[in-house]
Amino acid sequence: QVQLVESGGGQVQAGGSLRLSCTASAGTLWNFRTYTMTWFRQAPGKEREFAAAIKGNGGSTFYADSVKGRFTISRDNAKNTAYLQMNSLKPEDTAVYYCAADARVINSAIRAPGTYDYWGQGTQVTVSS
Repeated sequence: QVQLVESGGGQVQAGGSLRLSCTASAGTLWNFRTYTMTWFRQAPGKEREFAAAIKGNGGSTFYADSVKGRFTISRDNAKNTAYLQMNSLKPEDTAVYYCAADARVINSAIRAPGTYDYWGQGTQVTVSS
């Protein structure tokens, strides 16, 4: 069982920046390096949507068109942590941001919430105009 804990959410004005963190932990015999780490977000009344993902070994990255060029996903395997740097934030970025992880993610399924077995509790990001 993998536990994910997000942090770094908050309230910011449009044009501002925030950095989210997602720290993973599990029992013995697991390897964070092999897990795809992904950020989803869910605004009130809307479905959960993909934002960004980073593969394990190799670290390929994927972005939703809505965040490309503004958000950057990264990971520090030594700290079992993934990050989402969010710049040039817009009011429409307001949502609860969730971290998700799984060890068996193929690229064609990387944007689907159902792909992931492990989820964090979410962190609120509010962008005011």
